[in-house]
Amino acid sequence: MKLFNVYPLMNVTPVKAKDCILWDENGQEYLDLYGGHAVISIGHAHPHYVQKITEQLNNISFYSNSVHIPIQTELAEKLGKLSGYDDYTLFLCNSGAEANENAAKLASFHTGKDRIIAFNGAFHGRTSGSVALTDNPKIVAPFNAHHKVSFVDYDIDAIKEIIAHGDVAAVIYEPIQGVGGIVLPSDKFVQELRTVCTENDVVLIADEVQCGYGRSGKFFAHQHSNIKADLITIAKGMGNGFPIGGVLISPEFEASYGLLGTTFGGNHLACAAAVAVLDVMEQESLIDNAKEIGEYIGIQLNKFPKIREIRGRGSMIGIEFEFPIATLKNNLLEKHHIFVGYAGTNVIRLLPPLTITKQYVDKFISALETEINIIING
Repeated sequence: MKLFNVYPLMNVTPVKAKDCILWDENGQEYLDLYGGHAVISIGHAHPHYVQKITEQLNNISFYSNSVHIPIQTELAEKLGKLSGYDDYTLFLCNSGAEANENAAKLASFHTGKDRIIAFNGAFHGRTSGSVALTDNPKIVAPFNAHHKVSFVDYDIDAIKEIIAHGDVAAVIYEPIQGVGGIVLPSDKFVQELRTVCTENDVVLIADEVQCGYGRSGKFFAHQHSNIKADLITIAKGMGNGFPIGGVLISPEFEASYGLLGTTFGGNHLACAAAVAVLDVMEQESLIDNAKEIGEYIGIQLNKFPKIREIRGRGSMIGIEFEFPIATLKNNLLEKHHIFVGYAGTNVIRLLPPLTITKQYVDKFISALETEINIIING
């Protein structure tokens, strides 16, 4: 049997990793500035992370979420404290797509309505029953067929007009769009959006699956706008590579038996991974490091020509060039052994582990300078 070929694969086979570095089967070292779509939050194979998972594996690796699991409580308490949402409750699931799907369900159950407002260029995961979120069929939202979805730009008046029809359950937004090219709404817009949702009893969902968990220089990216969301979806960096997701739920929502369900959500190993991530983030001040590194990268990039715009916050950075970046991205990998991501044709995405140091940034900046000079000089 062969694998179902839906991903374009790089000709690299990692066999070992530590912090921001990968090694392939030939011993070649690579700098990882992408971290599997922002999945690697505390660095590859962090000793505390490995220890916590190993201890849990030696104890009990998995059990149904229908029994009392103290490590779930530990995770919820630590997450609430570090994020500033200790009065919210936590529903655990397996992925970001599942988190967004459950958030949409909760909003519909809570309001009795079935329309979701989402934003052009957004990405909220892939699940069965997904519908196209934009004109690009590859960018989709995990809303079941019973949800009606309206797509808008960052336009408060357009949102008010849709809400006026009386059938809107929720607005879902990414405080920083990832797949959309590291695009973020203004803080003023987000504050206006919060007000409009509150005034019309519409649930505000912050999709923090990629931009959350310290990546922006605050625990959640929407906290830069000084608002609180009603539902907050999380995954990716939550488990540092171990599959886990969740929804932080406002006290205004009432739980009932059977309201939501999951098979693997909240299992022992996933929770051990997530607890370890929070431990390391707090002990090593990784949120502060993400902020400082983001500022440093921005300063270094500002000296280059051929860069149209630098977007993002903290260690979630989009570099838009004046030219298609496919060759540049390939050269960074093949000649300089540096992994970066991309969005569209002109944007390089940087989503490094939050443990990244200036030493690694300088290596990237040097490689980028070399390649840009080649492009300029032909």
